[in-house]
Amino acid sequence: MLSQRVPGRPASRGRRGRRTASGPDAVAAADARADAADGVDPVPDEHLDDEHQDEQLVVEDGSSPSPARPGLGRLVTEDLPRTANGIATEVRWISQHLARYPLGMVVDRSGGARRRRYGLSLSQRGLIQHDLDAAGTPILLVHGIVDNHTIFTSLERALRRRGFERLRFFDYGLLTTDVRATATRLGRVVEDLLARTGRDRIHVIGHSLGGLIARYYVQRLGGDAHVHTLVTLGSPHQGTELAQVGRVLPLVRQLTPRSELIRELSEPAPGCRTRFLVFWSDLDQLMVPRRNARLAHPDLAVTNVAVRGVGHMSLTNNRTIAARIAESLANLTPPEPAGAGRPAGTARASAD
Repeated sequence: MLSQRVPGRPASRGRRGRRTASGPDAVAAADARADAADGVDPVPDEHLDDEHQDEQLVVEDGSSPSPARPGLGRLVTEDLPRTANGIATEVRWISQHLARYPLGMVVDRSGGARRRRYGLSLSQRGLIQHDLDAAGTPILLVHGIVDNHTIFTSLERALRRRGFERLRFFDYGLLTTDVRATATRLGRVVEDLLARTGRDRIHVIGHSLGGLIARYYVQRLGGDAHVHTLVTLGSPHQGTELAQVGRVLPLVRQLTPRSELIRELSEPAPGCRTRFLVFWSDLDQLMVPRRNARLAHPDLAVTNVAVRGVGHMSLTNNRTIAARIAESLANLTPPEPAGAGRPAGTARASAD
């Protein structure tokens, strides 16, 4: 596997000899200052220390369809500090999210542009000057099961500060019972967004079930004509054994590893034009086994990114992940056709 750190410049010295942050450090500092100005109590990134930051995101080279990962027992005993920190962060973020959750049912769901109290940051100006097309490409965020758009509070803020302004949400409701029907609804939302913005393609970010819904739209309903990049965070691409507990519910039954839906998504998808960026974590408590959140399909252009020490809900609230997403969405080059120069059934390693 290939381990990569989010690119950036080292800290430089100011006129009085003080060290001043630059690159991702400057963005992180700006995030912290803006959080304070907003009155937000951010969950700290559990991997900001130099010792572990290089190890947080591991881009897989696709040499095996499903690499083995340590079991929970080994994870706890061999990496106790990281595991304990990840669990504590997960609990704290869930508590904050539960406090915001009711707002997702009463606040406008359009996710339209908000009035800013700040001028353009260096990262915003940089993206706009570097690529107006990338900065203006709409991004649609799709939440997970029994959730709403408030799960993206931190990620939305991070993307806006990096220059992405056209963010929208798809809240599909608590009464959803079928992935296919919801994917059809998603398609109508995408078409409406394209019509209103005058764009040809958009990006989609899906958390948990939201990623699976978006994948069905892209892979089975022709959505690849409209979606440039699909980012999934902890989505059950191969199903999850945990769904066996609630299989009496139609929607949950679709998430079991051997369900008809999961089998349908494993069928051929020749010519799919969407680029996939897939994050999965060794501390994801809802994915059983955890590697089932990976995406391995011979016809899809996929980059799988293994995340260490981040819980399921915290995947949307991690600055390193947000920076990796922003880096990918700023690049609008067409995806390399699946299978080009690599064995069938493997994921393409990131080269940036």
